[in-house]
This record gives sequence, C-alpha cells and structure tokens, in this order.
Amino acid sequence: MVYSDGKVAGVLFFIASTQFVLGMIVAEALYPGYSISTNYISDLGIGPSSLVFNTSIFLLGLLSLIGTYFLYRAYNLKVIIILLTIAALASMGVGIFTENSGPMHLFVSFFAFLFSGLSAIFSYRLMKHPFFTIVLLLGVMSLSALFLFIGNFYLGLGVGGMERMIVYPTLIWMIGFGSFLIAFPEKS
Repeated sequence: MVYSDGKVAGVLFFIASTQFVLGMIVAEALYPGYSISTNYISDLGIGPSSLVFNTSIFLLGLLSLIGTYFLYRAYNLKVIIILLTIAALASMGVGIFTENSGPMHLFVSFFAFLFSGLSAIFSYRLMKHPFFTIVLLLGVMSLSALFLFIGNFYLGLGVGGMERMIVYPTLIWMIGFGSFLIAFPEKS
C-alpha cells in the first residue's frame, strides 16, 4: 500500500513527539532527585539520563525534519515549512549542544522553543474547525510561557515547570497535527 506524502508526514510528526514525551518521562525517572519544578529540562541531557534524553530530543528533531520534507511535498505552505525546519534543526541541536555547551545550548533551545510555538500557530492554515482554534491556542500558550520564562516569571511553577509550559503545548500540538494529517486527505 502506498501512502500519501501528507500521511507520511503525519506519522513522522506523531512518532517524533510521542517518542520524545516518553523519552523525557524515562529520563526523569532515571535521574535521581530530579524535580520537574526546580530542574531545567536540559538537566536531563547532562545527568545520568543523558543518553536517553539526548537521543530522544535528537530523534524529535530528525523525524520532524523528515516529516517536514514530506509535508513540503504534500502542501504548498512555505511559512510552516520554514518554521518547522528551523524548529526541527534547533531540536536536534539541543541533543548535540547540551546544557554544559554554553551559549550554543541557549541559542538552540530558544530557537526550538520559539519556532515550535510559531509552527503550531501557523499550522492553522491546514486545520479545520475546531482544531483550527486549538492549534492557535496551543501556540499562543507556548509563546506566552516562553516570554514569561525569559522574564523570570515562573508563576510558582519553578524554572522546570515553566519550561514544560513552553514545551508541552507544542508536543500536544505536534501529536494532534500528525493525527490530523494521517486522518485527512491532502488538498488537490
């Protein structure tokens, strides 16, 4: 059976984000004393869970990048393709340039956060109602949390909790976006 490019993109996005959610949970469990409130997510990339975390986030980026290629083949949406490409490359960078890599880690992390949130927002062009509204809200939630995080306003969640408010909406979006692409036919 031959699958359309849009469905292949959807499967890759779904797998990319799902495996990262599970990889992050496993990495948190492998890191003694890890706190989702007081530890940065990237602490998982330099501690005893580094192999799991760095591999998982690199795969998130790699599978997303390949998925973006198939999305490009299926739809003529240049803005979302550019945003997803940057987000995917930055995610791969987080797995390569770990927290102890200095400024490069901050750079790739910021770009992964920013362009993932923007990707969620700009994916609305493919969505049908009510998912149209949901993807916009998830993107706005992620970007709002990013700006609060940059301003050191953690709303009682701690640095790790606020980082998760940046990351979780985009992971939820990518799982939903992938499911949407799997379920709906490409535009002719």
